[in-house]
Amino acid sequence: MRTLVLNAGYEPLAVVSFRRAVVLVLAGKATVLTAHPDEVVGATSRFVRPSVILLRRYVRAPYSASVPVSRRGVLRRDGHRCVYCGAGATTVDHVLPRSRGGADTWANLVGCCVRCNNVKGSRTPEEMGWTMRIRPYTPRGSAWVVKGADQRDPAWEEFLAPVAA
Repeated sequence: MRTLVLNAGYEPLAVVSFRRAVVLVLAGKATVLTAHPDEVVGATSRFVRPSVILLRRYVRAPYSASVPVSRRGVLRRDGHRCVYCGAGATTVDHVLPRSRGGADTWANLVGCCVRCNNVKGSRTPEEMGWTMRIRPYTPRGSAWVVKGADQRDPAWEEFLAPVAA
């Protein structure tokens, strides 16, 4: 079972295991907002199984962190439109083709329709005489950062660090 961790301003920070959430609550670093109906039963006590917890102190989350490249992210950034013709984009195209050393970066990937992707092949837009409707960029901001149990931001590391017994 997973637990959503909210900042003191009610912004989502991460998703952690319920065990980690119980430790945060017992250490006094968080309060339970919503609990699962089942309880955790110990030898001498019972604990609620939190599904949403709220940190007591506000933690400044760094939103300037690099956003990992994904197919879904590229299509979302380009508005699900082909950067060459404006039709619906269903594929991702390398501006500098991979066969010529093009990397999988935000600046080299664009949303593209199947037709333009097949016509372009392993050529650059300049060689085809095409212009791009938008210039590829690296998105920034909290809306683009994927928050989960595998990502640990240093700004709130003190809250997720193990508590001394």
